Amino acid sequence: MNTASSGKASPAAESPLDRVLALEMVRVTEAAAIAASGQSGRGDEKAADQAAVEAMRAAFDLVPINGTVVIGEGERDNAPMLFIGEKVGAAAPGAPQVDIAVDPLEGTTITAKAGANALAVLAIAGKGCLLNAPDIYMEKLAVGPGYPAGVIDLDKSAEENVAAVAAAKGVAPDQLMVCVLDRPRHGELIGQLRAIGCGIQLIPDGDIAGVIATTDPDTTIDLYMGSGGAPEGVLAAAALRCVGGQFQGRLIYRNDDERRRAVACGIEQLDRIYSLEDLASGDCIFAATGVTDGSLLNGVKRVRRPDGEPIITTQSVVMRASSGTVRWVEGEHRAR
Repeated sequence: MNTASSGKASPAAESPLDRVLALEMVRVTEAAAIAASGQSGRGDEKAADQAAVEAMRAAFDLVPINGTVVIGEGERDNAPMLFIGEKVGAAAPGAPQVDIAVDPLEGTTITAKAGANALAVLAIAGKGCLLNAPDIYMEKLAVGPGYPAGVIDLDKSAEENVAAVAAAKGVAPDQLMVCVLDRPRHGELIGQLRAIGCGIQLIPDGDIAGVIATTDPDTTIDLYMGSGGAPEGVLAAAALRCVGGQFQGRLIYRNDDERRRAVACGIEQLDRIYSLEDLASGDCIFAATGVTDGSLLNGVKRVRRPDGEPIITTQSVVMRASSGTVRWVEGEHRAR
């Protein structure tokens, strides 16, 4: 668990991560993505998620780490594997001790409907470096790299944040593109953005990919706004730690039970605004593999080589905060 006084992630004195682990993390997300892709378009969200969870858990058994899941599939009573607190990895003597955040299938509905932007995602960091976020909603605000510190502020209105980013970019507010989850709860936010005149890219699911999209000029997305899962907020923050950008998050409580769950995670300042490094500090590795085609990654494909041999292709990205390295990994796997 993270520091009990605030729920804040605390930086490790020395990174336990080895660059070799970056490729190992890709193998884990590849396994989950391939398994989930077998359920693409089948209309069964639970089957898709279960396939991803089982494959990711099995892949972790081969990784030389002493890992603890701090963000996973939920409490032990409700999740048979990859539950919060579960120990994973081939815990050989001397293996690094790391905290792990996982989303074996970011976009269960997307996968069931064969839509865009479904991912298998994880992040690892030193002990205490990832916020132990409860599985509740988080208000999120993100912008890509290259802007002055403090250009975004959750305490300000959508209009004020758009104006600040537009001024820093040197354009009019109506020249910005904002990514928002297409949900009824965002009706007021969408109305405010429409009134400003800026573009809005509505996405059906997958807000991790939406946040990361702010870092890629090719997506034309300047800002991410709205609420989504707090665990996904931590994963997105881990990615931004590696490639740059700014992120702010604030937990949303719909009832007293959610407040109690936050306190159980070590969070005492319930209305705190979390910055990027509050959510993911120190060295960290972020890895994702596409399940379906999307703006960030291509999805899993089942094809044949020219000689007729069936193969499975994957596309992944792996990032490391300490070096700022981003690697794109194209994989070919024997079809089994």
